[in-house]
Amino acid sequence: MVRNLPTSIDETSKLLGKADYLPDRRLATAVFLALSLGRPLLLEGEPGTGKTEVAKALASALGRRLLRLQCYEGLDLASAAYEWNYAGQLLEIRLAEASGVAQREQLARSLFDERFLIRRPLLQSIEPDPAGPPVLLIDELDRADEPFEAYLLELLSDFQITIPELGTRRALAPPIVILTSNRTREIHDAVKRRCIYHWVGFPDAARELQIVRRRVPGIEAALAARIVAFVHQLRELELFKQPGVAESIEWSRALAALDAVSLDPAMVDDTLGVVLKYQDDLERVRGAQVERILAGIDASTSEQAADA
Repeated sequence: MVRNLPTSIDETSKLLGKADYLPDRRLATAVFLALSLGRPLLLEGEPGTGKTEVAKALASALGRRLLRLQCYEGLDLASAAYEWNYAGQLLEIRLAEASGVAQREQLARSLFDERFLIRRPLLQSIEPDPAGPPVLLIDELDRADEPFEAYLLELLSDFQITIPELGTRRALAPPIVILTSNRTREIHDAVKRRCIYHWVGFPDAARELQIVRRRVPGIEAALAARIVAFVHQLRELELFKQPGVAESIEWSRALAALDAVSLDPAMVDDTLGVVLKYQDDLERVRGAQVERILAGIDASTSEQAADA
């Protein structure tokens, strides 16, 4: 079911919550402003903090189509916006030659029309959609080359794309555009000026616990609390790659699949590869470090119980 856009920050929070995404107040404000002003939203932050999930949650909650453009080095116009069906055009030329059509201009016009235009996510995003303007996710823009950012400026500014053979295509109603970046390199200022910007950081323990319990239904409350506390302690260490919220959720699912009821050193050592993805990080944490973290969590829990 297609829903109307939210009219307040609180409505935005509730809307995302219906799709099991729990934003903090600042993120909800940024999303609300992007929706109400019709501006692209640029989300930067560490991997695993839920940037991509914002677009997915919006598409789900609003009943809109999600168009995802996954960026990578060497991404070009043909993969991102449109390309011509060269095989079909070649066949058209062969058929024209066989039928004796010799007028070059007429043939050229027939080759560059809608029949041979292959639409990619950027072009699809500005075309009419019965469900309403789609959600366009331009994911991990920092992985693409800088010239690609320059091409995006027309779309981000005017929600239009120029096709030399056909002219300029402009959206009747602008799509909801979400860009994400893990900040492996700086995004150009020209892109940032066209967007509402928000840095997505790691949530505090209380909100992360809410997220885990929402995304992993049925997990024991005490186990979920220890998982979140352990992950927060990992983020205090000098690791090559800090675990994100995505890792907290995945670890919770893994432990639930193992019917775990507690977090002990042996269970942590056996499943730590769900949370940490680099061998150096695993070697640093396994063993004595795991025991120290768990002992610290137990001590903190005992103090909280005594205070209560």
